[in-house]
Amino acid sequence: MTNEAQRESAERAKVSAVGAKVLTVSDGVIHGTRDDASGRALVAQLAAAGYDVVDHQVTADGAENVAAALRSLADGFSGVIVSTGGTGFAPRDQTPEGTRLVIERDAPGLAEAMRLISPLGRLSRGVAGIRGQAIICNTPGSPKGCVEQLGAIIDILPHAVRLLADAPTEH
Repeated sequence: MTNEAQRESAERAKVSAVGAKVLTVSDGVIHGTRDDASGRALVAQLAAAGYDVVDHQVTADGAENVAAALRSLADGFSGVIVSTGGTGFAPRDQTPEGTRLVIERDAPGLAEAMRLISPLGRLSRGVAGIRGQAIICNTPGSPKGCVEQLGAIIDILPHAVRLLADAPTEH
């Protein structure tokens, strides 16, 4: 095995121990009028990167709905929670407001990196933060946008999760 292959194998092993959950925020998906393509895209992206995706839920738009779903997903969980949807400018787009109700500490560097990935990222109001040992990140509701924004940070999330768990890290 080459040094590069060994390094890639070691990185995948670090990620494989990290749990992940996906939350789709969409009135349309809840009512059966819209396909959950974004949620499936995030699950596939996380799994392909070596994360252990243990849950994928759907909730309606609105700050209180998002907050309740995130509390349920985060409490007692160590890992990454990625939401898709509700980060835009429409009246029901209240995912950032719901996320702010549950996070204990902001992680603005993650949200900033996600927004910088494409020109349309500037339209995202998504936030990132910490609740317990879970890192919560909001992504847009489009399949392309959510995958692009998660792709901007997916490589550093395992390190962040280990830091939250107070586990030994290399730096």
